[in-house]
Amino acid sequence: MKEFKIIVLAKQVPDTRNVGKDAMKADGTVNRAALPAIFNPEDLNALEQALRIKDKDSSATVTLLSMGPGRAAEVIREGLYRGADSGYLLTDRAFAGADTLATSYALSCAIRKIKKFDLIIAGRQAIDGDTAQVGPQVAQKLGLPQITYVEEIVEVAKNKVIVKRRLERGVEMVECPLPAVITVNSSAPECRPRNAKLIMKYKHAATLTERQDSSEDYITIYNDRPFLNIEEWSVTDIETVVDQLGLSGSPTKVKKIENIVFQAKEAKIVTADDTGINDLMKELIENHTLG
Repeated sequence: MKEFKIIVLAKQVPDTRNVGKDAMKADGTVNRAALPAIFNPEDLNALEQALRIKDKDSSATVTLLSMGPGRAAEVIREGLYRGADSGYLLTDRAFAGADTLATSYALSCAIRKIKKFDLIIAGRQAIDGDTAQVGPQVAQKLGLPQITYVEEIVEVAKNKVIVKRRLERGVEMVECPLPAVITVNSSAPECRPRNAKLIMKYKHAATLTERQDSSEDYITIYNDRPFLNIEEWSVTDIETVVDQLGLSGSPTKVKKIENIVFQAKEAKIVTADDTGINDLMKELIENHTLG
């Protein structure tokens, strides 16, 4: 039986749902040290869809692909704990500062190196950017058909996939040939929790960089248990044009970032009448919260 190969794009992001006064640096960049790093929520929705395919098809394998600093290997391990089979981490200073264009380029180059795949699944967007561009850009760069706003993968056949899309005014069923790229909404089912047996199996899974810091007691297990090796790729490991990576490959320029933190003393009671609502709207427009 031919193996059905699924690649899930996953990103480690700062938890922007709990932003405090130290979340931004003086230069307007995110202070990642002040925010916990988490598995991007909609990428978890995407992982669940991949795992459901694996539940139905014993030939299916799920591979995670992430780009980020060395600590992003934690995202790969988190996926392994939930049922994924393997993972690749793109990590190199040359990838730093990438916008969606440079990120999708690096990911598409890595996917070309992986070569064999039937389906690529990603979350609709990351909570640290909210652009919803990376998945579609990866599809464009690979010349693949794509389906966005997916809520459920209904059926996977030999040469096609059928999905349910959640749109603003309803849902629709879409059939698409394989291979394809799918991006998944937050309205899709939540990802299953960690599996205790898989935690014990993969708790020592690590990249080469992480293994170099391991104690001697654990060095030999990576030879005996190859499934614990998380592939770690740098720029030299994938075929790329370096000028299209990182900051040099990112045409997006941030003009200005303002760090606004509302304090309790700034709370204001608005009366539930036309005058109160009008005054509130004027104030929001004047301070550029709206408009």
